[in-house]
Amino acid sequence: MAHPVQLSLQDATSPVMEELITFHDHAFMAMSLISFLVLYALLSTLTTKLTNTSITDAQEMETIWTILPAIILILIALPSLRILYLTDEVNDPSFTIKSIGHQWYWTYEYTDYGGLIFNSYMLPPLFLNPGDLRLLEVDNRVVLPIEAPVRMMITSQDVLHSWTIPTLGLKTDAVPGRLNQTVFTATRPGVYYGQCSEICGANHSFMPIVAELIPLKIFEMGPVFTL
Repeated sequence: MAHPVQLSLQDATSPVMEELITFHDHAFMAMSLISFLVLYALLSTLTTKLTNTSITDAQEMETIWTILPAIILILIALPSLRILYLTDEVNDPSFTIKSIGHQWYWTYEYTDYGGLIFNSYMLPPLFLNPGDLRLLEVDNRVVLPIEAPVRMMITSQDVLHSWTIPTLGLKTDAVPGRLNQTVFTATRPGVYYGQCSEICGANHSFMPIVAELIPLKIFEMGPVFTL
């Protein structure tokens, strides 16, 4: 869960999110070095007396400032493409859960448990308990197992939505008439929050996502007891 004045990303709860955080740090370091280099060149140009104003040819320098940026772009692009393929990889998921976006709530269907279906609405402020998070708590959480690959089938009933949980590294669009899928493996139990990340109308800010991750043995007993 993010906290006020937080500058970094949320702690990772899936291998894909761990890879995303590592890539973020890698790219941020490259951008920082480039920024300091450009700043140093600007300051040097402004503060140093130019003594060689008649130079019109510098082949070595032109070669360096052409090849070096290309190498930096390759070092950034290769890890990025690797993570892109990891996010689309589907390896024999153990469970399948369907999420349907509506204006403005979510419907979840546990297809492996006799078609269990329930809606998830945001809790109004008057119904919040002490310690609950305003605009983030829901009446029915989606319960997911840890240490097992889970496939989320995501679609929409009306307009574009986006099923997003940052700590799991998930962000998949819910498109009317189309069934998108994403697969993840959670690594630790807990309660994790997300929100619709696609502007979907007047109450776009009021359709949160709450995922409760529990051990696999407890989940296999059946998710009904958590409702």
